[in-house]
Order: sequence, then C-alpha cells, then structure tokens
Amino acid sequence: MDQERALQSAVGKAVRRLMPFLILCYIICFLDRVNVGFAALAMNEDLGFTPAVFGTGAGIFFIGYILFEVPSNLALHRFGARIWIARIMISWGLVSMAMALVSGVTSFYLLRLLLGVAEAGFFPGIILYLTYWFPARERARVVAMFMAAVPLATVFGGPLSGALLELDGFLGIKGWQWMFLIEGLPAVLLGLITLRFLTDRPEQASWLTVAEREALTARLAAEADVTRETGYHQLSHAFIRPRVLMLGLIYFFLCSGLYGIAFWMPQVIQTFGLSPLKIGFLTAIPYVFAAALMVIWGRRSDRVGERIWHTALPLALAGIAFIWSAVSGPLLPTMIALTLVTIGIYAALGAFWSLPTAILTGLGAAAGLALVNSIGNLGGLIAPAVIGVLRQETGDFSAALFFLAGSLLTGAALTLIFGYAQRRRDRLAEAA
Repeated sequence: MDQERALQSAVGKAVRRLMPFLILCYIICFLDRVNVGFAALAMNEDLGFTPAVFGTGAGIFFIGYILFEVPSNLALHRFGARIWIARIMISWGLVSMAMALVSGVTSFYLLRLLLGVAEAGFFPGIILYLTYWFPARERARVVAMFMAAVPLATVFGGPLSGALLELDGFLGIKGWQWMFLIEGLPAVLLGLITLRFLTDRPEQASWLTVAEREALTARLAAEADVTRETGYHQLSHAFIRPRVLMLGLIYFFLCSGLYGIAFWMPQVIQTFGLSPLKIGFLTAIPYVFAAALMVIWGRRSDRVGERIWHTALPLALAGIAFIWSAVSGPLLPTMIALTLVTIGIYAALGAFWSLPTAILTGLGAAAGLALVNSIGNLGGLIAPAVIGVLRQETGDFSAALFFLAGSLLTGAALTLIFGYAQRRRDRLAEAA
C-alpha cells in the first residue's frame, strides 16, 4: 500500500471510529447547555423568573466556561484527550442533573455558573483533538460533521424536552426537573465509556495498520512543521497575535446569533400560544435542515479549498433572515425565517474553525483554540442577557431579533476583512 492510499485509509478509519462517538457526546453536551431554554417554558412561571433574570442566568454559564477554557485545553494537551474529556463529561453531567434542585434566583445563577466551569474545554478540546487525527484538507468536513451535533441536539432534544415537561407532577416532581435529571445522566455514562474508547494519538491506535499509522503521523507532523513557520506554535502567540484575536472577535458575533436563537427560539414560538410538546417539534424543524446543509457546505469548503466566503456568506444569510423574522408576523413565515437563520449560522461553523486550525499548532493550538472559543462565547454570555432586557422593555422580540441580525452581519463583514488581510499578507510573503 503506497503512502497516499495508506493515508486515505487511515483517515477513513478515523472518521468511522471517532466521529460517531464524538458527535453523540456533543449532542449531549449542547443539549445540557441549552435545555434551560425549554425548562424556561415552565420553570420561569414556577419560580417567578422575569425575562431579564432568565437571560442573565442563561448567559452566566459562560462566565465559568470562559474563565476555565484555556487552562482546561492546556490540561488536555498535557494529560491526553481520553482522560480529560472523560473528566469534563462526568462533571458536567452531574451538575446538569443538579439543575433540578434550582429553587430561586441564587441557586439558578450558581448552578449555571458551575455548569460552565464543568464543561469548559470540551468543545475546543475536541477541535484540538481533531487536529491530532485529521490533515488540514479534511478539517472543514470533520468539524462540520462534529458540529452537526448541535442542530441534532435540538432535533432530538426539542421533542424530548417538550415531552419531559409533560411529566409535570409525576411522582411529585416538576416537568422541568424531570428534564434536567433525565437529560443530564447520559453525559455521566458517556464519560465513563470515554475512558475506554478514545485513543489519544494515531501512533497509539491499535485499530490502524502500521502503514496507516506511519502515513497519518507523517502527514500531520509535516503540516505541523509548516504551521510553525507560517503560523503560531508558542503559548504566548495565542494571546497577542492579531489574527488570533480577530478570529475570536468574529466568533463572538457568530456565537451571539447562535446562542440567541438556541436559548430564545422556544419562547419566540411560545408567543403563538402552542403547547410545550408542539413547541419542541417546531423548534426541531430548523435544525433538521441545518444538520444536513452544514455538512454539505463543509464538504464544499474542503473541495474548493476556500474558507472566507464559506464563512461570510452563511453569516450574511442568517443576519438578513433575522431581520425577516422580526417583521414576518404569522407562524409559517416566522418559522421559514428562523430556519434560514439556523442554516446560515451552522453552515458557517465548519469553514470558520478551519481558519484557526490552519495557523495554530502545538501549545499555540491548545491555548489559541481555547482563546478563540472563549472570546466567541462571550457572545453567549452577553446576547441572551441583552435579549432578555430588550424583551422585557419592549414587550416583544422584534428589537432582540434586530440586535441578533446586526451581530451576524458584523461577523460576516469582519470575516471578509480577515480574508483581505490574509491575502495581503500572503502577497507580501511571496514578494519577499
């Protein structure tokens, strides 16, 4: 078997073995992060939470998440993905189950904060882990496959959460409490499985042949050498290089839209007077389309080798669709607009995450990917709180949807600026 065939065989085996499990883990991860949006359909009334209180609590998750992102990713780089990912999953599952104990504003804020601390490092850790296994030309596709877990979490989680809310009063337990208890348990179980299932690096994979291990390891090592020359590999580079910080800013605006719709879509749909179960099924519809189209868009990005327009165009689509959703009126056009929003946001993710992985390696990647994710997830902290305030002050969601539109359109514009600067940098390097 020649080296190229061995490389392709190794990549194919890695996709088949690792990606289904990682996708399943991220489905559970994202569901546990955003199921508070479904809990709010009943929890807010039971506990007397105002829209501003709920928005603050939804966003406070990201304070703990952001503070511990970089240390967590450095720990993963030091101890290996198998041990560290298992630790993250078990701890966040336990905290998610404990959300059933929320009894007021203080406990709500505290447990959301602890959930962020527990989950910190999972997403950038998996993105880093994918760079250990997949060459650069495969990354938009595999990142899109992995991140398809996010819309899938809502496709399955929306109806599930709606159904669990219907258990209200069973055994004297509120429906939203059942939801937290049942949806938090799989993370603990999957964390225990992770300890036995994941392989840290290709050179340790007994399920690859010797030729496959050598071909994949050689390709990844060669790419890392190139990145050391043209990108950033030192720990300090992650915190001071303008390109890394610019990518974090782009991701901030992307995440503002992503978490704005994730936390608040159920309540937007609730304004049409539907039951929790119907809301759950309607919420799933946009994510069905997003899950399929984000993978197709990621494959296209890999095939043509283009990242900037494959990030900017979907963000622009989502921003324009948010504007439409703010003025659409009846349920059907509103659902069409929200579907286009969801497709645009998630289609951008695979191509976007190919940008930082192309300029970061080694410790620089461990810290830099976590930093980009941390800056981005400030959008998850700020956007839900802003939406809550706008909803409370105006009495409807129109102003909030315009705010989210502006965030995504800004992200699209910054992506194009980043691409222009990158092309100019490349031209100067060639001229030198």
